[in-house]
Amino acid sequence: MIETHVGIQGVCAWPNVTSFPDGTLIATIFNQPTHGGWEGDLDCWASTDQGQTWAFRGRPAPHEPATNRMNCAAGLARDGSLIVLASGWSKRNPPPFYSSPHEGQVLPPWVCRSGDEAKTWEHVEGAIQLPRGRSHTLIPFGTIVQNHDGTLGVSLYGWGDDPKQRESLFYISDDDGKTWTFKSAIAQGLNETTLLVLSNGRLLAAARTADDQHMEIYFSDDNGATWSSRGAVSLPRQIPGHMLCLADGRIVLCYGNRCANNFGIDARVSQDGGVTWGAPFRLANMPRSDGGYPASAQLADGRIVTVFYNAVSGKNHYEMSVTTWDVNEHDRIK
Repeated sequence: MIETHVGIQGVCAWPNVTSFPDGTLIATIFNQPTHGGWEGDLDCWASTDQGQTWAFRGRPAPHEPATNRMNCAAGLARDGSLIVLASGWSKRNPPPFYSSPHEGQVLPPWVCRSGDEAKTWEHVEGAIQLPRGRSHTLIPFGTIVQNHDGTLGVSLYGWGDDPKQRESLFYISDDDGKTWTFKSAIAQGLNETTLLVLSNGRLLAAARTADDQHMEIYFSDDNGATWSSRGAVSLPRQIPGHMLCLADGRIVLCYGNRCANNFGIDARVSQDGGVTWGAPFRLANMPRSDGGYPASAQLADGRIVTVFYNAVSGKNHYEMSVTTWDVNEHDRIK
């Protein structure tokens, strides 16, 4: 059975979910009911009942005047701390005075850290530097992962006016997330990219392309030094994605479907480490294309919680929706 309900009302969200060892789920979200059009913060909301209810927990990235903090990557450090890399945009009006989403400049990312499951936070500026020879500004996205060589890894994409010149970059931290250094470029012509580390050490990246906006899979077998493409894993306008490795080794890829008359959240499953993928199936419908950005976590009983943002009705009426489902029921249906 697939069940969907409202998790948090009045937020555009773009949720990023982190699962703690005690079963607590933390969703890091943009806290305003606008597609980045005015000032706002990155907040953390917690669920201690398997995603059924959510409560405000803490604020990793409070905005400064005339800005917002809306873009993030998140994940656990090896010491158990929650790390949020947070950027956003300048030239934001106070609500309800709308700014164009890409008006202004991208803000340099902060490194935000909490040692008490998102209740209290400290942040550091200047801990993520551009690679030499690049003029991009950096936007974090997706999951912070623990690499097999002892480092942490994350994807940031270089933002430029020409979408084809944007690129997905792989950064590592060798001090458990305090500072981050550039290691490699995954590929050009990409933006929002999320990572996954497999049990054999292979790194997977699910990237949004800039041309026709489909999802493409990349992999690295040398701890992120070099990357190769596995090809497309979705159709155009089916973006962006999130990958989750299940307890049995299967990989679930969820992504937003913005194709005309087919808006919703779709998923595919790989049983061979991301080499091949099963047919897509629907998790939840959406009333309009302004929605998606799913993120998933597996519960102790094996079910999956997938959260996503949803423009449910009218102007600036957003919510974080929550879908709970069982991948094995889908397999039986097939």
